[in-house]
Amino acid sequence: MPIIDKSKVPVKTGSIYPEPYARQMAGRASLRLGDAGGLTQFGANEVILSPGALSSLRHWHHREDEFVMVTQGECTLVQDEGETVMRPGDCAAFPAGDPNGHHFINKTGTEARFLVIGSRMNPERATYSDVDLEVELKDGKASFTHKNGTPYQGENT
Repeated sequence: MPIIDKSKVPVKTGSIYPEPYARQMAGRASLRLGDAGGLTQFGANEVILSPGALSSLRHWHHREDEFVMVTQGECTLVQDEGETVMRPGDCAAFPAGDPNGHHFINKTGTEARFLVIGSRMNPERATYSDVDLEVELKDGKASFTHKNGTPYQGENT
């Protein structure tokens, strides 16, 4: 059975987001566990949030399902209806096409971690609920637009 040695999986930091959103992801890291195991049909990542860090901009996927389980610490799930504190063992599911954007915030003074599993649709589109931004992911490349479809040029637009 192929065991993944997490100590040998590279820690991914930073963001694919354009500025000013990329800098808002400080304190977020992930281990691409599915990639490390050679998976191609779905992704499995361990997300690591330092105190005060966000997992992402609040978003929803048009074609991809997502499943999350908190494994360490405490995360606050933020959705349209408000905030929910999640602790180890707590799970959440986000069906494709449901426009209730979500993200996680670590509001504690200690590190938090969660496992996120998602389908890998190609192409895929995600909409960011609280900002004028969408992303299309196709063949491993991300293209950002405003919600009206015009290209996003970055911080000065």
